[in-house]
Amino acid sequence: MITLLFIGDVVGQSGLEGLLKAVPSLMERFSPHCFVVNGENIVDGKGLSEKEAGMLFNAGVHVITTGNHIWENWKSRPLLAQNPRVLRPHNYPAENPGSGITTVQIANGYTLGVVQVQGRTYMQPIDCPFKTLDAALDELRRKTNIILLDFHAEATGEKIAMGYYADGRVSAMLGTHTHVQTNDAQILPRGTAYITDVGMTGPSESVLGMSIDVALRRFQLQTAHKYELGTGFIRVSGVCVQIDEQSGRARSIEAFMLPDVQRSVV
Repeated sequence: MITLLFIGDVVGQSGLEGLLKAVPSLMERFSPHCFVVNGENIVDGKGLSEKEAGMLFNAGVHVITTGNHIWENWKSRPLLAQNPRVLRPHNYPAENPGSGITTVQIANGYTLGVVQVQGRTYMQPIDCPFKTLDAALDELRRKTNIILLDFHAEATGEKIAMGYYADGRVSAMLGTHTHVQTNDAQILPRGTAYITDVGMTGPSESVLGMSIDVALRRFQLQTAHKYELGTGFIRVSGVCVQIDEQSGRARSIEAFMLPDVQRSVV
């Protein structure tokens, strides 16, 4: 059995530091064979640079996925071009740096394939994520049947549709981007582990990682305001998926948030 650990969208330096502090306990709890992190929001909420990527790889991460915000930080582009283990959504025009598919060797001699595509509903009108996934799987399945799909999308309906479209063809389809962990982790009929959104790793007192005051000004005034990170303790959100190494089908999926505490209102 292959154990996959996936951590949802890491926001800001505080989110990164909180995740790195949690890694030893995550390793002890799950003993993963492969470790994947979505890191598109690490540098001031938007993008990723070589420094932060290196910190994640040094902590044992095999692959870093990103998303639409990766393009908003110019430091991200050289990283995408140079490191095949840092992915961007594969359905952006091919002239952009980087790729949305990769394979890596994991424990016990197995190969993990990772593909990331981005939804189009309420997002950029890029290439069809469904057709892009078809082409990517044609390539990946020649190398491995243990495949993770990070579907970076806004609309829950589009994510659910992608889950059923990919069912039986990938080991896990994990939704990212909306930063709120959903309560629908499940194994789909043909053996794909699914969750609409893995959730956010970042400051608990925030609006999706952003300072509450800044977020309120944006909504109330309908004008741009400088991005500021939220505060409070860091909550790490993720899922653990157990995958049969022979069939590539998932056997279980567990969603978690650490620390697993609820703050009472007085």
